[in-house]
Amino acid sequence: MIRLLAKIFIRDRDHIDVPSVRTAYGVLCGAVGICLNILLFAGKFFAGSVSGSIAVTADAFNNLSDAGSSVITLTGFRLGGHRPDSEHPFGHGRIEYISGLLVSMLIILMGFELARTSLEKILHPAPVEFSWPSAAILVAAIFVKLYMYCYNRTVGERIGSTAMHAAAIDSLSDSAATAVVLLATLAGRFTDANIDGWCGILVALFIIWSGLSSARDTLDPLLGQPPSADFVENIRKIVTNHSGILGIHDLIVHDYGPGRCMISLHAEVPANEDVLVLHDEIDNIERELKHTLGCETVIHMDPIVTDDGVTKETRRRVEALVNCIDEEISIHDFRMVTGPTHTNLIFDAAVPFKFRLTDEEVRTKICAAVRALDGDYFAVVNVERRYTA
Repeated sequence: MIRLLAKIFIRDRDHIDVPSVRTAYGVLCGAVGICLNILLFAGKFFAGSVSGSIAVTADAFNNLSDAGSSVITLTGFRLGGHRPDSEHPFGHGRIEYISGLLVSMLIILMGFELARTSLEKILHPAPVEFSWPSAAILVAAIFVKLYMYCYNRTVGERIGSTAMHAAAIDSLSDSAATAVVLLATLAGRFTDANIDGWCGILVALFIIWSGLSSARDTLDPLLGQPPSADFVENIRKIVTNHSGILGIHDLIVHDYGPGRCMISLHAEVPANEDVLVLHDEIDNIERELKHTLGCETVIHMDPIVTDDGVTKETRRRVEALVNCIDEEISIHDFRMVTGPTHTNLIFDAAVPFKFRLTDEEVRTKICAAVRALDGDYFAVVNVERRYTA
């Protein structure tokens, strides 16, 4: 159904890298979610009222809250698609993350409310009337929610949306929760066991878990998370494929919402080449990153000595020593300052954030390794924590 609606309502639906197309997909999925959740609420509320089941009625109101969540998702995509302005020069893309977080909070709130109501039903049990129409409604609801999970997950992966992923997780947990409610209804029909309240507790736990999971997924980009390894590798390939670039380091990716990233990095260039030629090459790289990845980029030229055999060989030896300490450590900005009694080797050492050694331990090990080299070498090391780049 989503594909058919996309053909009807979304122009250039295959160009998902275009912000307006991406927004249109989010709005479409949000609108479909509102309609389906309202239908599910009406059906389950009728079934719960007829049977007197607190679990079925609570599950109905869970779908009503899902309709509200779909409204938030739809609104988030609409607002997030607005162009940058003087007050928000990097756009409004993070509104989508905020909308996903609001959806998660609603899910968690509904879970706790359901747990409270189910606990009352355990303490004060009441008989549940079984009817086949009610059971049929619950079975249909399970399949509808599985369908919603599939289209939310598929569209979310296609456009790279955390809000859509949150909606997909919510739909999957709702499907499982409704299955538990159906089990309670059947148990009341074929046995004397009254497990309606206990199944309501299980449904509540499903809902709370899904809310916490989706909240984590939306908080990470809001707080700032490292780019994926594939994205970093794409940046590296594009930059280093240019002949004037010897390497990159100090890569930072600023995320201002889906499809709205800014990149800053240091590009190592030969110190003996024409600075105007190198600057022109850097401009070409920035344009290529904009065209290929859709990211604004700022590149700092970092000149390194390439025609000094002693410096090149010493750097190679130091890199080998550092790799012996741990292959995850990399060095850059290497230079030599020669004095009358010793030579300082000055460089930066980059280590991952969760590296097993402290900064001081890394510095001590590197300094000891450099002292073991032939010659009076002293290491002046600046240790910095970085994600892989």
